[in-house]
Amino acid sequence: MIITETPRLIVRNWKDTDRDLFREINADPKVMEFFAMRRTHAEADAMMDLLRDMIDQTGYGFYALELKETAEPIGFCGLAEAKIAPVLPEGTIEIGWRLATRFWGNGYVTEAARALLRVAFEEKALDEVVSFAVADNLRSWAVMERIGMRRDIDGDFDHPRVPYTHPHLQRHVLYRIGRGDV
Repeated sequence: MIITETPRLIVRNWKDTDRDLFREINADPKVMEFFAMRRTHAEADAMMDLLRDMIDQTGYGFYALELKETAEPIGFCGLAEAKIAPVLPEGTIEIGWRLATRFWGNGYVTEAARALLRVAFEEKALDEVVSFAVADNLRSWAVMERIGMRRDIDGDFDHPRVPYTHPHLQRHVLYRIGRGDV
């Protein structure tokens, strides 16, 4: 299932042939620098299956990104329910992303995220999309700002699913964008 396309990317549901890439992303210490855990191959496989099923059932989730030129998967970008009530109300949709490090610095996430914001507002008729990241994750801040999101300083929060054993990962910044902002 193709969600959308950009000049260089196909944004689509996951395929079994994407497993190696998904495992790579979930185990890479640079990609996962701002997450409390790395996933084993089995855990990554289970997560990819969960994402694929969620996309099939709801149309929402973190979608695979594929390079048009080579048909190679490079990471993901997607729209999913944030599921961190009461920090954000139930039903709040977030945009998020991760790429294999060898694809960093090419503007792929910005390109995919802009296309997905169009999907969010034009096809899914959402009024707002949020994004959040660990306070020290300046690369994600930069993407949020490039795609037109604005920081909601009053909305910054300690992530309820980050374990207390990782206090440096608890504080998150919140960004928002509304339908009229694109």
